[in-house]
Amino acid sequence: MTNPEHTNPTNLVEHPRGAAPGKPGDRSAFGFETITRLPDAADGKGRGGARYGRTGILHTPHGDIHTPAFVPVATQAAMKAVLPETMRAEGAQCMLSNAFHLYERPGEDVLDAAGGLAKFMNWDGPTFTDSGGFQVLSLGAGFKKTLAMDVTGMKSDDVIADGKERLAFVDEDGVTFKSPLNGSLHRFSAEISMGIQHKIGADIMFAFDELTTLMNTRRYQEQSVERTYRWAQRCVAEHQRLTAERLGKPYQALYGVVQGANYEDLRRHAAEQIASLDFDGVGIGGAIEKRIIGDTCAWICDAMPESRPRHVLGIAAVDDIFACVENGGDTFDCVAPARCGRNGAIFTRDGRYNVKRAEFKTDFGPLEEGCDCYTCTHYSKAYVDHLLRAREFNGFTLATIHNEHFFIKLLDDIRESIDGGYFDEFRDATLARFYAHGSRG
Repeated sequence: MTNPEHTNPTNLVEHPRGAAPGKPGDRSAFGFETITRLPDAADGKGRGGARYGRTGILHTPHGDIHTPAFVPVATQAAMKAVLPETMRAEGAQCMLSNAFHLYERPGEDVLDAAGGLAKFMNWDGPTFTDSGGFQVLSLGAGFKKTLAMDVTGMKSDDVIADGKERLAFVDEDGVTFKSPLNGSLHRFSAEISMGIQHKIGADIMFAFDELTTLMNTRRYQEQSVERTYRWAQRCVAEHQRLTAERLGKPYQALYGVVQGANYEDLRRHAAEQIASLDFDGVGIGGAIEKRIIGDTCAWICDAMPESRPRHVLGIAAVDDIFACVENGGDTFDCVAPARCGRNGAIFTRDGRYNVKRAEFKTDFGPLEEGCDCYTCTHYSKAYVDHLLRAREFNGFTLATIHNEHFFIKLLDDIRESIDGGYFDEFRDATLARFYAHGSRG
């Protein structure tokens, strides 16, 4: 089904598929084809014992993504401390940037003038942008990276983290917020988010949604799901208008986002709402309790057409990745591998450890025995430890390269196990080894 002329990545940035002068982007340049589906099982979490895990090929204007796949996060059109060429060499197929941060700087008009996100950052492959919904929550509630939490006895319609000022305010039309850079006042809505993301020019973008925390009350979650659905309808309409208006640009796929926190009925209801709209794919988002992360994916996939790719937003715990893949996740993004690496936390097949521990000061072996990433084939634990302690940027680079490679390779191996018919055995062996010593991650 893959067109042979599309298998060569040469000049993909210059010549994306489905773009012709004076014409709207060709939607047929985007699509998903399933290769191998996990067999259903007695303990399958989907309807009738379904297991929605699969391998596939996600076709985009700037190239194909073989799924399941990990999507490294280049928040501001850059993977922190690592060049795009290095990410490609380590096996990355695609990258995700943040629409909110790029709106703040350098501004969506700059990216539009540059020819879009991929060309701007010299990345020769597919790109994603998220809608800014997470930043709205972090500005409004002050939780930054923390969504999963112990919420026993802590329910409120007006959640705010201790010691934080509320910088974002949600209403029916959108969100008003203060810039964390300079305190200036800004406005995001479904239409504004679509306009920004169209100018940024990623292959895949997300509808503007309201992200809640697990601390919000059931009543607020219900209201938020309905508001996100109304915003989704507006996003689809604006997306279609901009696609027809912005001639000569490649088609940008739009994913709807399913919210509903940890409530099964709300998740199923929201999934049916998003499935009813003319989206190209679905984002599985929001705060999710770890114990039901696989169930949540299955509830959503029960309602989704098989042809729509599914992206799980912000997941990078090894056990969570396996649970989400088994229950339908196709692509995954998270800042954790890079952020953890900059703090010295190293992911390996035998668990996660901190390279800045005293015992590694004179350990001249690689970060992980048997790893073929650039860092492990050229540098030692002792050297990376030294760089990180000295706050040398090269330390951030080397630790990030290894951690990103770990997750890229993990998803590559999972994909191979599904195609090879040994996913269950690979899952069990990998998790037993990774968590043998109680490692986090």
